[in-house]
Amino acid sequence: MTRLESFQRVVTQYADIADFLLVYIEEAHPSDGWVSTDAPYDIPKHRSLEDRLKAASLIDKENPGCLVVADAMDNSSNSAYGAYFERLYVVRNQKVVYQGGRGPEGYKISELRLWLEQYKNQSHDTSTVLIEV
Repeated sequence: MTRLESFQRVVTQYADIADFLLVYIEEAHPSDGWVSTDAPYDIPKHRSLEDRLKAASLIDKENPGCLVVADAMDNSSNSAYGAYFERLYVVRNQKVVYQGGRGPEGYKISELRLWLEQYKNQSHDTSTVLIEV
């Protein structure tokens, strides 16, 4: 949840220059699999899209400040963006202009914040979208 709170702060701080999107992918630590001791929710492995949507709604209830969507059951977003199990991206004009490292070790909100700050100071247009998968 700490990462979500950090993400929420970035969403709030840079809402004037970017549209944010959070893509909920397959659960990294399902309650019926490799369980994390600090997992805030009891979410079993998704067996249907309904399961995944229910889990995504838990994140949405935390009010991340942006649209929350769920990956398809074939994990196409996860595969396309190489998230496994979390990653930050900035997409501008349909091109990836920032790609963070794979989480958990490579997930660095501070790097994203620096990128967004530099972008803001260059006074570009606002057609930037941040994707967290």
